Amino acid sequence: MREKFDELVQHFVDKGFFLEEAVEMLERSMIARSLNRNAGNQSAASKDLGIHRNTLQRKMVEYELEGARPRRKPPASANGHSPRANRFNSLR
Repeated sequence: MREKFDELVQHFVDKGFFLEEAVEMLERSMIARSLNRNAGNQSAASKDLGIHRNTLQRKMVEYELEGARPRRKPPASANGHSPRANRFNSLR
């Protein structure tokens, strides 16, 4: 296993891959395979990968993986502030 990994690293270096590109390829592959192994169950996949479920979901959106849901912003009120901000402002 270690030899195969070393060969992969050497390939990346020889072909001039930037570290960020290599990390993205590894993350994308590991996430996709973990999701596949866990039948799309994000909680189980995040546990297998040792990352928080929210981090998994963010990376799924970033890498445009199947099952990813884009993050939604909370609705703004008529004055342009979020309802939560209005609640805190009224406490002052």
